[in-house]
Order: sequence, then C-alpha cells, then structure tokens
Amino acid sequence: MGVTSSIKRGSAELAILSVLVEEPLHGYEISKRIEEHTGGVLRFNLASLYPMLYRLEKRGWVKASWQTTSSGRRRRCYSLTAAGRKQLPPLRDEWRLFFRALDRLAGVSRA
Repeated sequence: MGVTSSIKRGSAELAILSVLVEEPLHGYEISKRIEEHTGGVLRFNLASLYPMLYRLEKRGWVKASWQTTSSGRRRRCYSLTAAGRKQLPPLRDEWRLFFRALDRLAGVSRA
C-alpha cells in the first residue's frame, strides 16, 4: 500500500529540504533520492515536484541555477539556501510532534 497524495503533499517540503541538505540536485535527482531514502514509499513525479520546487524557491528556501551537463544539456539545479537550512529543524520538530500525536491517537507504532 502506498502513501496517499494528500499526505505526500504535506511531507514534500520536508522531503525536498532533507535531500538538498546533502548536496545540490536537479529535479529528477531529487525525486530519485526521496524514493531511495524512503524505500520507495514516497515517490514524486516531476509534474508534481516542480511546482513544489518553485514554491520553495519563491519562499527563498531553495535557489535554482542553470547548469550544462557534459553532453551539453541544460538543466536546473536546486540548492538549499541559508533560509532553507534554517527552516529544516523547525519542520523536523513539527513533523516529530505530529507523528507522536498520531501515535498517541491511533497507536501507529504498535500497528
């Protein structure tokens, strides 16, 4: 069973910032890293990922720059800004609190 899109949307900011803290990546790489780090539970197709990246860029949490690959192909590479790096700990704390509350309510960890 997969994770529903509404839960994925809510977790997208944390997921994106968490993989970008490691290194700058382009959209496809971000999608693949999230999938790899979550054992395939979270998957974002590029059509839904890029609007999230644009919103994070508008907030100043990520910065996009064009890079040219060795084959001459241009792609946008996203990196975490200082503001995005600062936002990550409170986001993690918020999700941790949410999961604890959900566990108390529904006994998720005992399921």
